Amino acid sequence: MIGRLNHVAIAVPDIGAASATYRDILGAHVGAPFAQAEHGVTVVFIELPNTKIELLEPLGANSPILKFLEKNPNGGIHHLCYEVEDIIAASDRLKSKGARVLGDGNPKIGAHGKPVLFLHPKDLNGTLIELEQI
Repeated sequence: MIGRLNHVAIAVPDIGAASATYRDILGAHVGAPFAQAEHGVTVVFIELPNTKIELLEPLGANSPILKFLEKNPNGGIHHLCYEVEDIIAASDRLKSKGARVLGDGNPKIGAHGKPVLFLHPKDLNGTLIELEQI
């Protein structure tokens, strides 16, 4: 059901400093930051030959990234994103197997302008999983 790994998301307290690390130390191509108010984050994508790294910085007082950074002040891996061909079919299949979809259960538009869903980490070995329709 899942396809390729689309990206690994890393929560960071300072997206500018984290971007500079990837660009200046690791020599990666770093995109421009952009706000995703609906998700409460500022995002930067780092393009790699085989996938992407998504840097997430809290945006606003209700950002879900704030709680993560309270527990991990230096940042860390927040979630993995896998591609799926049909997000509704994937959601229905996962729910039938007992996996919980976070939020209201309906897809939202993600950072790539495509429908996404998040799955509860307690159902998936402690890892927050994002599904993105390709």
